[in-house]
Amino acid sequence: MIGLAATAYTAWVMEVVLSTGLNPIQTYVSELAAQDQPLGGLFRATDFTAGLLAFTGGLLALVRLRWHHDTRRRWSVAGWAGVTLFGAATAADAWLPLSCTPTVDPECAALETAKLVPATHQAHAVSSSLAMTGALLGIVALTVAARRYGRFAPLAEYGPTLVVLELLATAWTLISISLFTAGHGTWALGAGQRMQVLLVALWLGLLAYSVYEERRT
Repeated sequence: MIGLAATAYTAWVMEVVLSTGLNPIQTYVSELAAQDQPLGGLFRATDFTAGLLAFTGGLLALVRLRWHHDTRRRWSVAGWAGVTLFGAATAADAWLPLSCTPTVDPECAALETAKLVPATHQAHAVSSSLAMTGALLGIVALTVAARRYGRFAPLAEYGPTLVVLELLATAWTLISISLFTAGHGTWALGAGQRMQVLLVALWLGLLAYSVYEERRT
């Protein structure tokens, strides 16, 4: 489930071959799923699928930890809880789409600044923040767990690199969002955020492979 979630979470790369009309360097990833976008339904469906799969996979892992007390260690519990939160919030994102595209539509940006857009804009901001919080918690905690408890060998080896890259991409995204909100341009907001979500997907894929390898051996 985690592996499939990683695949679905990279559906936005289809913008390379699909005509979305949005500049991937400057626009939010979530603007692909906006209600006024012709392919919005497709990207909302893939977001919901990714979220549901990650939520289910994380929840099953937590249940397994509950019944196997010898493996129920705090870093593992925190990490899988983060994955579960990420999944739930990502699925919620699909049901709370933006109504328009503020980075490319000046009227949308003005309405958003004046708080005249639908309530889903604010709700989407909250769910997206929760999703990334859950992802960061999962990435850091499960990587620490893999190294500390001697499990998930691929994650223990490559996870730290992805943690550092993810934190850098998150800092880039947050700074760009702050500058855009203050009216100072996008500062390659789209590139930073796409790097951020791509690294989350890569880490999920690494986690899925690590779980598979451990079960196989």
